[in-house]
Amino acid sequence: MASILANTNNIRTRIAAGEILGPRILTTGEPFFPQDGVPSYVKGYLEDNHITLPDDPSIAAAVERVRRQVRAGADGIKIFAGSIEGDDVLPMPLERAQAIVDEAHRLDRPVFAHPSNLAGIELALDSGVDVLAHVTSDDQPWSGELVERMRTAHMALIPTLNLFDVEATQAGASVEQAQKFVDRAVARLRAYADSGGEILFGTDVGYIYQFDTAQEYTLMARAGMSFRQILASLITNPAHRFGLAGYSGRIARNMDADLSVFMGDPGSDLAAFSKVRYTIRAGKIIFQARPAPDRN
Repeated sequence: MASILANTNNIRTRIAAGEILGPRILTTGEPFFPQDGVPSYVKGYLEDNHITLPDDPSIAAAVERVRRQVRAGADGIKIFAGSIEGDDVLPMPLERAQAIVDEAHRLDRPVFAHPSNLAGIELALDSGVDVLAHVTSDDQPWSGELVERMRTAHMALIPTLNLFDVEATQAGASVEQAQKFVDRAVARLRAYADSGGEILFGTDVGYIYQFDTAQEYTLMARAGMSFRQILASLITNPAHRFGLAGYSGRIARNMDADLSVFMGDPGSDLAAFSKVRYTIRAGKIIFQARPAPDRN
């Protein structure tokens, strides 16, 4: 959902050559910000790792970068509809967002948006974004009208609910405050899932470092999502959204042999989704969980 494209391409090339084992990786490459809008919360990380993200000086420059990134292998484009700068959110101008989205769609690439707040969702809708990268968890509620506009626009939603718990904890919030923060996010996922909106599973690992996905599944269930809905968010929905449904996302003849084998039955225990015994790509095991230690 954002990476240094050259780095990701290096990893993908090594996987394709058989040098290392790895999954199919899809990436948006470097994201697009409002001018001077790199989020304040990543600036320290970028400086520590000597990374400079592009800051397009004009709409024309942003559109040209869309073309360059797609030529270089980007599978999608990500915009920051609202970029957090300290206590404020810097919005991307609508004209800039529309130009980026239009060029990405001309090149047959989906566009993801980091909204930050309600205004960011409005901008994503007005510019034609395909996927909302997070729910929001601020004081501004999602009205029934907003949810219906999102659904009518065929916008998919990646909830990233666990992110809000991690953020609240890191900010030193009380247990009650953290719960309220998470509850808002859960309620917004519930509203969209209940409306029939498309849900895609996702985390914010890379920005956060809580790799265990068990809590994400638990929170999705708390939002009212069934086992089958969560399963679809992991397999068929993303395969359809990325145009891969003809050969990926189902277990059937002539489909890709990309499989996850769990240690338990997620149909009866959703936490089993996070307990992977094997990951299989193109019929080959690329990950195998270590056996539990023998305590006898």
